[in-house]
Amino acid sequence: MADNGGGGRGLRKPVFVKVESLKPGTNGHTLVVKVVNSNTVLQKGAAASPHLRNTRIAECLVGDDTASILFTARNEQVDLLKPGTTAVLRNAKIDMFKGSMRLAVDKWGRIEVTEPATFEVKEDNNLSLVEYELVNVVDE
Repeated sequence: MADNGGGGRGLRKPVFVKVESLKPGTNGHTLVVKVVNSNTVLQKGAAASPHLRNTRIAECLVGDDTASILFTARNEQVDLLKPGTTAVLRNAKIDMFKGSMRLAVDKWGRIEVTEPATFEVKEDNNLSLVEYELVNVVDE
């Protein structure tokens, strides 16, 4: 009988991970990050395709004391992730964009703005600057 984690014990405490441990193709991460900067990359008012209408996308450099990574913020996430903000990313995942990692939170995760972190972001270890060869590795 498969137990999908609802064993009546309440929610498991999430294990917080450090940015430097993020790997391509992984998800379900919970981490505390500080936003270094944010650049709007897409601001669609009246887009050709209706589902893109009013879509805002920003690339935010976020990180902790181990590393930094670009976070793809969408719509209301853009308003939460202002430079200088500290946030808890729950159930975040790694997307690949042109061979490099981007952190994202989809509808299954959430972003919670929290009290300012005491750490300084390690900007000189930017995981989004690492290019990955797209090789299919079966890791069983």
